[in-house]
Amino acid sequence: MSQIASKHKEQRIGVFVDVQNLYYSARALYKKKVNFKEVLQAAVADRKLIRAVAYVIKTDVFAKEKDFFGALEKFGYEVRAKDLQIFYGGAKKGDWDIGIAMDTIEFAPKLDTVVIVSGDGDFIPLVQHLKRAMSCKVELVAFKKSASSKLIEEADDFIDLEKDKKFLIS
Repeated sequence: MSQIASKHKEQRIGVFVDVQNLYYSARALYKKKVNFKEVLQAAVADRKLIRAVAYVIKTDVFAKEKDFFGALEKFGYEVRAKDLQIFYGGAKKGDWDIGIAMDTIEFAPKLDTVVIVSGDGDFIPLVQHLKRAMSCKVELVAFKKSASSKLIEEADDFIDLEKDKKFLIS
């Protein structure tokens, strides 16, 4: 982390959540699910929330996902969904990296702080751009054990979801 970001009540923040990254990290590390309500509360930290977006991938079990997506909306997230891509031969792909990057850059002029909820090292250039070109503070929320150490280093502040059990659901 380059510096500790100061947090104050008037600070305008946007929270951008890579749901798949957190889901698979929690499942691999703890065999549990993420408490996205607690994640949002920790990310906001009594500041002025301008926007919270959860980026999800729709798969073939849409009935279960529909309830989950509805819960995310109740917690205060705008849910952006796209279909899982299945390629010839069975390979699957589903990520929102470019979409998250585009949205954070679009909203950065309206924000003091961008909170990226992901440990994906692909976001390193985005964090660098938001800080350098957009003059935003960037905070990261992720599980340290599965997060890119370079991404953590680039962020102004880091919340390690491993530090508190409230972020996990059995």
